[in-house]
Amino acid sequence: MMRALLLVAALLAASAPALARKVETVTLDVKNMTCSLCPITVRKALEKVPGVESARVDYPTHSASVTFDADKTSTADLVKATTNAGYPSRPRS
Repeated sequence: MMRALLLVAALLAASAPALARKVETVTLDVKNMTCSLCPITVRKALEKVPGVESARVDYPTHSASVTFDADKTSTADLVKATTNAGYPSRPRS
């Protein structure tokens, strides 16, 4: 019984940081997307940023929706990633 309680306590302690993470979603307006293949490059650039959980890029609206761990990255880092890939962006107001 004591062993089971220790196991449960260890599992709870190990999962506590995961429960405390700060997940945010931002929509970026992305410039220079001129064809339907451009979103692939933008998505890959965003997915390389540590802390990004998902990135969806929409060509018709020239936007990207990014979900990320705010403890690991920031909106500024996401903008930098798209800009470095040749697609300047800014957070949508």
